[in-house]
Amino acid sequence: MTDENLRWRKIASEPGPELPLFGVRFDQLRHPNTGESFRRLVLEAPDWTNVVATTEDGHIVMVEQYRFGIGDLTLEPVGGIVDPGEAPLDAAKRELLEEAGYGGGRWESLGAVQANPAIQNNLCHLWRADGVRRIQDPTPDPGESIRVHLMSLDEVRAAADEGRFLHPLGLVAFARAYFPWNAEPGASDDGS
Repeated sequence: MTDENLRWRKIASEPGPELPLFGVRFDQLRHPNTGESFRRLVLEAPDWTNVVATTEDGHIVMVEQYRFGIGDLTLEPVGGIVDPGEAPLDAAKRELLEEAGYGGGRWESLGAVQANPAIQNNLCHLWRADGVRRIQDPTPDPGESIRVHLMSLDEVRAAADEGRFLHPLGLVAFARAYFPWNAEPGASDDGS
């Protein structure tokens, strides 16, 4: 099967209602094999960022906040929206300072992932920041109420195992930070 057997051709596109965090559009697409036409929803969203930040004394900066979609509290790494015209690294640094009051350190890009490619058009940029320090009190956005947690890696792992840390983009950021893709397949943690 070739790529052309998988690619859908856009016939038309129409705007949908404007939502607080998303633009909405409906694309009319033609099935590559049957020629049948389908109407598909696309949520247009700004890029996002997530930060795995470790303090100078080795604690990981995590935040707990209420998430409206699930109607409950979540534990997750710092993250947020990349503002228009803002570089993803600048957004990550701004979010870490606003949400947790931490800054500085050494920053490394962990790449980007597609947030939800089935219906969204944005990326989530992942970062690792080592050696961050508390610079100020957190200054969350007016629509946020955040509690900062400093945790060991073992505590973060336990939170994931116990179902307290379920944020998928946050989990991907941790996977990229602590389980690099360049490791040799089959190699154990102890190097054997």
